[in-house]
Amino acid sequence: MISVNGITVSYGGFTLLDNISFHISEKDKIGLAGKNGAGKSTLLKIIVGINTPTSGSVAKPAGMKIGYLPQQMEHAKDKSVIDEAMTAFSHYLDMQNELESALEEMSRREDYESEEYHDLMVRINDLNDRISVFSGDSPRVQSEKTLLGLGFRKEDMERPTATFSQGWNMRIELAKILLSKPDVLLLDEPTNHLDIESIEWLEDYLKAYSGSIVLISHDRKFLDNITNRTVEIMLGHIHDYKVPYSKYLVLRKERIEQQRAAYENQQRMIEKTEEFIERFRYKPTKSNQVQSRIKQLDRLERIEIDEEDRSALNVKFPPAPRSGQVVFKASDAQASYGTKVIFSHADMVIERGEKVAFVGRNGEGKTTMVRLIMKELYPSQGECETGHNVFPGYYAQNQDDILEKTDTVFETLDRIATGDIRTKLRDILAAFLFKGEDIDKKVAVLSGGERARLAMAKLMLNPYNLLVLDEPTNHMDIRSKDVLKQALMAYDGTLILVSHDRDFLDGLVDKLYEFRDGKVKEHLGGVNDFLQRKKMENLKEIERTSVSPQHTQTSTALQAEAVSGTGNADRKNGSEDYAKRKMEEKERRKLRNSIRQCEEKIAGLENEIRVMEERIASPGPEDDIVALSNDYHMLQKELDGWMEKWMEYGEE
Repeated sequence: MISVNGITVSYGGFTLLDNISFHISEKDKIGLAGKNGAGKSTLLKIIVGINTPTSGSVAKPAGMKIGYLPQQMEHAKDKSVIDEAMTAFSHYLDMQNELESALEEMSRREDYESEEYHDLMVRINDLNDRISVFSGDSPRVQSEKTLLGLGFRKEDMERPTATFSQGWNMRIELAKILLSKPDVLLLDEPTNHLDIESIEWLEDYLKAYSGSIVLISHDRKFLDNITNRTVEIMLGHIHDYKVPYSKYLVLRKERIEQQRAAYENQQRMIEKTEEFIERFRYKPTKSNQVQSRIKQLDRLERIEIDEEDRSALNVKFPPAPRSGQVVFKASDAQASYGTKVIFSHADMVIERGEKVAFVGRNGEGKTTMVRLIMKELYPSQGECETGHNVFPGYYAQNQDDILEKTDTVFETLDRIATGDIRTKLRDILAAFLFKGEDIDKKVAVLSGGERARLAMAKLMLNPYNLLVLDEPTNHMDIRSKDVLKQALMAYDGTLILVSHDRDFLDGLVDKLYEFRDGKVKEHLGGVNDFLQRKKMENLKEIERTSVSPQHTQTSTALQAEAVSGTGNADRKNGSEDYAKRKMEEKERRKLRNSIRQCEEKIAGLENEIRVMEERIASPGPEDDIVALSNDYHMLQKELDGWMEKWMEYGEE
């Protein structure tokens, strides 16, 4: 489909990409790997046609449609969310208008044997084929489904896009790209502004996507779940692996080790051959052998070890001073902006040494709670208290607003450093990969990843015993994230993380607070435990389709079987000890209660569905038929979920 042929990008005596070539085939799902600054985004811009390479070319079929999501872009501000998303269908509406005109022209013509009439028929067939790609739900329904999947709410649909943050507008742009159904998707860090639930929705969408994908992401799980091929950019060259990211890491390590072993074997052979040549060069009886060895060396294809970029963060947080046992406590707290309540009745206790994550959809109050902890805001009701001797260090999400763009990298730290730490600023910056001339760069010219590293370096200037990090891994490459994660695991203070990066949170935090629907809920355990529980909840609410009308009779039989099983079990186990029998009886009683609860829920849902069917059959003037249909399908899915659960109980 797309051929990248000998692309070279050079500027200022530096070669970013050096004569790279590869092919994007149909249905390829490629992860572009490499450090920040390796040239991944530049390569995507060249494929799209935004940037021009120093040399080389990109070959694309005529008429190919490419959907491109950059990291930063301008957003429309004069439409509602739904109207802006529906602009993705403008070409579809144009095709419909063109088809109507063509059909009208055909109805007027009678020159059935003419070439013009034949061309008109071909055009109509072509338009029908292209329009059929968009068959199914109406453009508005498709737009709403995609926007809901990306985290918007029903009530957001008519809100002006200008009232949303840059992150939410990026979601609208992503929705437009997905809705336009391009042949190839080029996505540059699409998860940076998404929460965990939206990332999982996007994963499912991209896994089912029939076109080709080239994806830049620093989310390891996201890459593993979507891609089937990894193209690594390292020091201007590429290495192509036909596997997802985690398998690529294994194969890459094996390749380097095999390459190194082959190189060392060849060097030993060369050394022995040269030793033979030097030893017998002037001995007439060995002249033929010497000449043969010389020719052998001349013909030898020398093995070279691929150069590796070994630069990596070297982060170790200063020891944390001891704080009080309770680091932060919220009691019946409410946060509001004007009349809008973000969350209410929030209770939270974070103790010394805990590593805690705030998770949930964007806009639910995670950053607001962080600002309450940092005393940038105060609760409109209830109390938020910081514990004794707590010294918080804060990494804010909006680094573009906080870092002074006219300062250099060195000046950014020098302005706030005090005491002996001033003598170590260059060492701290070097640990965050700012070396040599890098420290004299202005903040304004730094990449997103470089600004993230600089903001993190500021946290090394003081021994904080509470680190509050709001989306610290946005724009960080995978290697940098791994180093930061290890440093935070070794950190002996208290940690509060706002993050949607599942791989980063996994094994790092042992408690989560979920922000959802204006409430704050505590979850003990790691992020995988939390996600597994959420999957079970989502099965009840979202992912259901239909039910069997015979469930009542079957469930009654199952319940009777469970009851009779009690007597059988008691008789069979009559010789066993009393405690074991009581435990078995307790489990059976729990099963019967669960079955009964399922049946009650199923009966209630069936009644709601019947009412909904009557409303859909005879809608009133105030009824929105699209909303009713959506609600009807949601009820059916929920009902199916309870039926599956009920059937699982019957099998136990």
